[in-house]
Amino acid sequence: MCEALFTPTTVGALSLPHRLVMAPMTRDRSIPEGVPTRLNAEYYTQRASYALIITEGTQPSADGQGYLLTPGIHDDAQIAGWRTVTDSVHAAGGRIFIQLMHVGRIAHPDNTPHHRQPVAPSATRPSGMMFTTSGPQEMPMPRALSTGEVAATVDDFRRAAAAAIAAGADGVEIHGANGYLVHQFLATNSNQRTDRYGGSVEHRIRFAAEVVTAVAEEIGADRTGLRISPGNPFNDIAEPDTADLYPALLRVLAPLRIAYLHVVHAGDRNLLDTLRTLWPTTLILNRAGTDLATRAKDIANGTADLISVGALALANPDLVQRLRSDAPLNSPDPATFYGGGAAGYTDYPTYTA
Repeated sequence: MCEALFTPTTVGALSLPHRLVMAPMTRDRSIPEGVPTRLNAEYYTQRASYALIITEGTQPSADGQGYLLTPGIHDDAQIAGWRTVTDSVHAAGGRIFIQLMHVGRIAHPDNTPHHRQPVAPSATRPSGMMFTTSGPQEMPMPRALSTGEVAATVDDFRRAAAAAIAAGADGVEIHGANGYLVHQFLATNSNQRTDRYGGSVEHRIRFAAEVVTAVAEEIGADRTGLRISPGNPFNDIAEPDTADLYPALLRVLAPLRIAYLHVVHAGDRNLLDTLRTLWPTTLILNRAGTDLATRAKDIANGTADLISVGALALANPDLVQRLRSDAPLNSPDPATFYGGGAAGYTDYPTYTA
C-alpha cells in the first residue's frame, strides 16, 4: 500500500496520524426520537483508529429528517446522546465530525414524529420510493420553502453546528451531496425558484454558500467541512452545468478557508482537476467502487490530501491495522447495512495474526 497514505497531516485545527477517513454512512440505528445510543457509541469507537470519523447524516432540524431511525442534533436529548458517542471516540484516541444532513424532498411523513409534508427548494416531486414502517411508498410532493423559510433553515444549520460542538464533536461536515437539500438548491431540476435562490448559477449556489458561511462563523472555519458530489444523479438530481456550477461555488467559498472539501468523484477528471486547483485547503476524495490501491495513489500524486472509505470502514473497524499488516479484509454484508441491531454493525471481527 502507498506509504503516503500513512503520513501525518493536519485538517483545520486537527492533527491527524494518517490520511484514511471514515466516510459518512446512514445506518438507521438510532431510536425513533433521533437520539444516538450506546450501540452507536460502540460502532464509532471501534473505528477510532481512522484519521477522522465523519458520522452518518444527522438532521439539523425536525424537518430535516426523511429516513427512519436517523439521529438528530437539534434537542437536548440528542446532544446528550452524541456526547456519549464523542466521549467514547475521544477516549479511544479518535477524532469525529458530525455530518449535518437536511434531506429536503427525499423524505416521507410516515418516517418522522411530526408527519409534516417534506420541504424543498421547489414543489417538484422526486422519482423513486421511500422505505417506511408500512413498506415502500412513493415520495410525496414537497412544499417549497418561502424565502423567509430558507433563511430560517440556514439558521437551523448554524444552531445544529453549535449543538454538535456542545456534544463534543471536533467539527461538522455539511452534506451538500447525494441529492439532499443543499444539493437540491444547486440542481436545475429540483430548484425552479424565481427569487434570489434560484435561476442563475450565482443564485443557485447562494443557499450552500450561506449555510457554509453561517456554520463557519458559528463554530470556526477550522471546524467546518463540506461534502459535494458533482454530477451525481442519486435521488433524482440533474446537473447539466457542473463545469460552471461547482467552480463558481468554490470561488465563493475559498476565502472562508474552511477545514476541508469532501468530493465524491463521479468520473469527471477535468472537473476534479479544476476543483483541486481552486480549493485552498484540505481536499478529501471519495472514489466509490475503486480499489484502495488506486485511491491511495491520489494522495501520492497530489489529487487529494486524504481519502475516505465507506463500505470498507463499515466492514473493517480495524482497516488501518489490516493495511499496515497486509492482512485480509472483511467483506461487507449489504443485508445489514440499514436498520437492525448489532449484527452487521458492531460484530465485524478484528484481525488476529
